[in-house]
Amino acid sequence: MKTPFHPYDPNGPNDEARGPRLRQIPLRVIIPNMITILAICAGLTGIRLAFENRYELAVGMVLLAAFLDGIDGRVARLLKASSKFGVQMDSLADIVNFGVAPALVLYVFILDQARSVGWIAALIFAIAAGLRLARFNVMSERETKASWQSEYFVGVPAPAGAMLVLLPVYVGFLGLAPSLPFALVSSAYTVLIAFLLVSRVPVWSGKSEGSRIRRDLVLPVMLIVVIYVATLMSFTWETMVVTVAIYLISLPFGARAWYRKYGGWPSADTSVENHFPGEEEDEPEARDGR
Repeated sequence: MKTPFHPYDPNGPNDEARGPRLRQIPLRVIIPNMITILAICAGLTGIRLAFENRYELAVGMVLLAAFLDGIDGRVARLLKASSKFGVQMDSLADIVNFGVAPALVLYVFILDQARSVGWIAALIFAIAAGLRLARFNVMSERETKASWQSEYFVGVPAPAGAMLVLLPVYVGFLGLAPSLPFALVSSAYTVLIAFLLVSRVPVWSGKSEGSRIRRDLVLPVMLIVVIYVATLMSFTWETMVVTVAIYLISLPFGARAWYRKYGGWPSADTSVENHFPGEEEDEPEARDGR
């Protein structure tokens, strides 16, 4: 039975190369896309809850959106269900979950106390998140990648930026009452996080092959993870404040490790940071997913 909907084609029309079109799509191909859609729903629901003054649930939904957005690509690779459609969906979801949703939740909670200054700070963060994601896409499309790209991000990654920028909300949940001075400080902090997103600061990714744990440290590390999750469940906002503080403190150490290993900062010779996407049109295109 025919339906009025266009047939789902995860990698675009290419009938000559693929042969006859299959009548059905395997469920495993759709699962990662459904996770991405659920992440968008969580981010948008977080915005709604913020406007309803249900701030704790709003922050929880934004963090849930970040979590779902972070695992959809891994689920796709695990199920061998990566597709061009999924890559595009993920890119569109990122700007909502890591840029728009955190900025609006933060604005409704505290930045609106600073009037136009707070709104400008929220805009700067949302735009910075979009620029950061666009830069990531451009770098991932390059056929030849620098060796350090498996070890470091250029600038704070967007998911971490969403977690960091909500620090004023975490502090507010701990009892600090919203006020104009608090709003102004939060606005300055928001702009700082936006700067870290688009900066050239090397941030250790933890994804390199050399990131291994000694056998005798495996059990202590597992115990630390359990303790962290337990404190997160019992003392959520205190744990989030500590997490943000540790992450920010670690940034100079990561940059120092980069400088010692590579003898300088990321430059146009080792990255695409000084190029706009339009300048890459002559490069061979290759996308390996997010």
